[in-house]
Amino acid sequence: MLELRPSCEGCGKALPPDSKDAMICSYECTFCEICALTALRNVCPNCGGNFQHRPIRPLAMLAKHPASSERHAVSVDEVAHSAYLARYRDVPPSER
Repeated sequence: MLELRPSCEGCGKALPPDSKDAMICSYECTFCEICALTALRNVCPNCGGNFQHRPIRPLAMLAKHPASSERHAVSVDEVAHSAYLARYRDVPPSER
């Protein structure tokens, strides 16, 4: 089950469980849409994967399985991300 992390790992913006702005990679690295698509250019700085909008858990299920309240560090290793960008910028996500 997805953690539904509460904030962007790039800028710290709050991303509540019903946020339409939350984007995740396959490892659940969580970023706001602006960080994911603009600053990171759809390449996750942690794994090199792409981002998709995070699904919104229905309220009844959110009550039963609450979102995580643990905030992850707000930091992107610019050097490491540069290497991912150089490697994956022109490679479709399905071929990374």
